[in-house]
Amino acid sequence: MLPAATDPLSLSTSLCTLSPIDAVAAEARSGLLSAPKTLSPWLFYDENGSRLFEQITELPEYYLTRTERGIFHAYADEMIALASEPTGSDPAPILTLIELGAGTATKTGILLRAAVRRQKTVVYQPVDVSETALAEATENIRGQIPGVTVRCQVADYTTQPLPLNRLPNTRTLALYIGSSIGNFSPEQARDVLWNLRSQLLPGDKLLLGTDLVPGNFKSIADLIAAYDDASGVTAAFNRNVLARLNRELGANFHSETFEHQARWNASESRIEMHLVSSRAQQIHIPANSSGPSFTLGFARGESIHTENSYKFTPERTQRLLQSAGFALDRTWKDEQQLFAVNLATAI
Repeated sequence: MLPAATDPLSLSTSLCTLSPIDAVAAEARSGLLSAPKTLSPWLFYDENGSRLFEQITELPEYYLTRTERGIFHAYADEMIALASEPTGSDPAPILTLIELGAGTATKTGILLRAAVRRQKTVVYQPVDVSETALAEATENIRGQIPGVTVRCQVADYTTQPLPLNRLPNTRTLALYIGSSIGNFSPEQARDVLWNLRSQLLPGDKLLLGTDLVPGNFKSIADLIAAYDDASGVTAAFNRNVLARLNRELGANFHSETFEHQARWNASESRIEMHLVSSRAQQIHIPANSSGPSFTLGFARGESIHTENSYKFTPERTQRLLQSAGFALDRTWKDEQQLFAVNLATAI
């Protein structure tokens, strides 16, 4: 379990002891009664939110997914080979793959095919908070990649010990791809990786995806567009969190009165997502078993801060890995230097 985090969008450390609805209620109460108001990004991922996010990953403005996928297509065999390198006089190990925040695992299939090419069979353990996404991932992988055994787990890997099923005489390759680490503050990111490192053995591997800071081929405008697309899918994804609170908690948010905004915070090197109230209004959330009812007042222009997405330099990535007990082995980037995939060893 993570220590108390300092970021306003921190995940509650007590959610694993609550029912799903009570966990939503506790997170809403904690975030919306804070100043400034926040909602944790894990609330995005109900069934509709997971579907909307999959749509986001295919948008022309959202370069992250297709760029990382391109890196995997180019280098997956090399990544698996390096992760499988023998230590000393020991033979090359068999890899077991575990993925944090797997979602529907659309990109992971590229790595799994590379692992099957190298070692014929592979055990794959996807971990995610979305049961719907894991069911889709399991169906797709089992149907399309012979040789893969899928053992999925519904869990919040940020606050609970990982359900790591270590097989005899294997090396674990942990996947944390898709720039998910960027959703955490620097302190939280270190703690998430420490939580992972504490359950690995020295010599186990981590493949970490990191979105890079603006540069010669990526302007701030390009970055903002990736989180505020012209077709409005990301706006619908952001507002969906309000629909979830209405449906699950009986709140009375009017989502059309909240404007989606993506902002670049240069001093923190992060994109921020906000829901900005277009008018003065009051929102009521009824009592439930986790706590009493409460009423929120919104001024016109007041926002709910719903997500951060930190962007990385190579130096920042290396410092993060070192602080969590990993040594950076190799980094692969696309030609335009938009995104990086980093292989590290648990030390």
